[in-house]
Amino acid sequence: MSKITGLKPGKTREKRINVILDGKPAIALLAETVLKAGLQVGQELTESSLEALAGLDRCQRCRNAAVRFLAYRPRSEAEIRQRLLRRGFPDAEIEKTVARLKEQGLIDDIAFAHFWRDNRQEFSPRSRRLTELELKRKGLSTEAIEQAVSHIDDHESAYQAALARARRLSTEDYRDFRQRLGGFLGRRGFSYGVIDETTKRLWRERHQIPEDNRSLKAVT
Repeated sequence: MSKITGLKPGKTREKRINVILDGKPAIALLAETVLKAGLQVGQELTESSLEALAGLDRCQRCRNAAVRFLAYRPRSEAEIRQRLLRRGFPDAEIEKTVARLKEQGLIDDIAFAHFWRDNRQEFSPRSRRLTELELKRKGLSTEAIEQAVSHIDDHESAYQAALARARRLSTEDYRDFRQRLGGFLGRRGFSYGVIDETTKRLWRERHQIPEDNRSLKAVT
């Protein structure tokens, strides 16, 4: 049995408290851990108590790391797990952290899939196929992916993706226009048919060619 004779703030970036037992530094804990455990000067601790505090502190550090990672944008469960593994946290702490964050709604793969789709569609439209591939790389289930991409319209997505790019192209040659815009849309994962229809649509709009006019030459 040892007695806490001091609780001194550490000098690291994390808010850590050095626990002094019987006049000697014993363990450094997060301030949150000290607060949750209700540690006070004069309190007595056993070896098992110290081990329990160390475990509680590991869980808290693991959760803090996950929450910081989530602060930038939503993440999939697989992303969180990979991040924590790279940070060196044990599997047991990762499981506890993930379970807790799921209970709190901070990890939700269905919501994440919809967030990813909406973000892509608004800022960087791409094909359904490429969106599916991105979500698979994020470790999402087939069900979550299907729910997210089921309403993606490749023709509309391709049009929205190419609209600004087409306006910046200065060429007046359709083949050059088609090649340059087609390469851009191809990198976004769109099929040949979608690319062909989109480039023709934008060319007609650019030169005010009626839809029923089959010619792709500019109106002069």
